[in-house]
Amino acid sequence: MSVILGIDPGLTRCGFGVVQATTRRRLSLVEVGVIRSSPQEEISRRVHRIAAELRTIIERHQPGVITVERVFAQQNLPSVMGVAHIIGAAMLLAGDYGIPLTMHTPTEVKAAVTGSGRADKPQVQHMVARLLSIDEVGGPPDAADALAVAVCEAFKPSAQVSAARPGVAETPAQRAWRQARAAAGDVSGRH
Repeated sequence: MSVILGIDPGLTRCGFGVVQATTRRRLSLVEVGVIRSSPQEEISRRVHRIAAELRTIIERHQPGVITVERVFAQQNLPSVMGVAHIIGAAMLLAGDYGIPLTMHTPTEVKAAVTGSGRADKPQVQHMVARLLSIDEVGGPPDAADALAVAVCEAFKPSAQVSAARPGVAETPAQRAWRQARAAAGDVSGRH
């Protein structure tokens, strides 16, 4: 079994989702939530607040991997910078604890969760709830997005998984995930 911490980075709202994955592609929800910081606070204090909360979550659940949603581009530069600050904090924490860190694009996440890189948010939320055997993913969208990132990491195709379990074929969602990675020019599956 593996514990995965998914992070939807944001400076005002940082979503986090912790799932436990078994070798039989079964997932269970461990914890989900949103860490908030006030736009009235100085940026260094905001980043510190979020990093401190993430540190507590890491210490509580001891994930085997931390995975973060990677945002390629947005028109709003301050928003992009805030996301980048939180990604940097997650990278620092992963390094401090010696935990591998992966990053996934929104298209990869959608493909892994639904089988389509073009799924809309309600479709993703529905599938995340279904995969985690819960009624619904409540709370802010940032929390649901963080769970989707964790599910993506749990379902990503891996040569190690295939080698460890000969005869186990990719699921349609895993195949779509691999195809989305290839379309993005990343055939290694690593960042």
